[in-house]
Amino acid sequence: MLSEIPVEQFAAAIDGCVREVLAEASIVAPPVDAMLLAERLGLVVVRDAAMDQRARFVRLGQPHRAGQGTILLADEERSERRQWAVAHEVGESIAYRVFDVLGVRLDEIPVAGRESVANHLASRLLLPSDWFAVDGRALGWDIAELKRFYVTASHELIARRLLDLPPAVIITLFDQGQVRWRRSNVVARPPQLTQPERETWQACNQSGKAARYCGRDLPVGIDDLRCWAVHESGWRREILRTGIEEQ
Repeated sequence: MLSEIPVEQFAAAIDGCVREVLAEASIVAPPVDAMLLAERLGLVVVRDAAMDQRARFVRLGQPHRAGQGTILLADEERSERRQWAVAHEVGESIAYRVFDVLGVRLDEIPVAGRESVANHLASRLLLPSDWFAVDGRALGWDIAELKRFYVTASHELIARRLLDLPPAVIITLFDQGQVRWRRSNVVARPPQLTQPERETWQACNQSGKAARYCGRDLPVGIDDLRCWAVHESGWRREILRTGIEEQ
């Protein structure tokens, strides 16, 4: 059912729902605190150390009566993961609005489809398209600078959101010296890493600092190469942004 809906129509429904919900919560600028958002939407967030998943949306109340919307949140050290978990459950609670706009009955959507909508809502609640597109252009799509404005979103989530918007890019995420994923917003299967891309990543990996390729021998079709380090004790992650020339 959802696969039959044009991508542009689906994205517009998601963005419209996010715009509506943030306005209801009187959140008008980044960063979006998912905990505050949940509270202003009338949801209760409760810690549950016994949870075997990061979060779950339930309604607690008397039998046969609609109860208080409640987000059960597992213990999680990383603040960005807590933010994502709560944003996802907020997405679960408001997903019906998207289906209403799309003219789809909720009981016609399989669990995987509802989960997909909740994921899209969560990413846009933390990184709303209206704001993120403007800030991205103003900051030259610098992931580290965007993270300063959108502190509740992880570096990886920011990188993934770059794939939802122009300009044309390839994003490559490295974990512990290996490519974890490589995706583009213009081609279904990005080409293998070029030598300049590999050199830019290696400079970032070894220095632990952001790196930018300054050579003149960029491959045809590539106009910019930048890489950011997200290093922690015992873990090294880098995010490579490959800018693609507009045709």
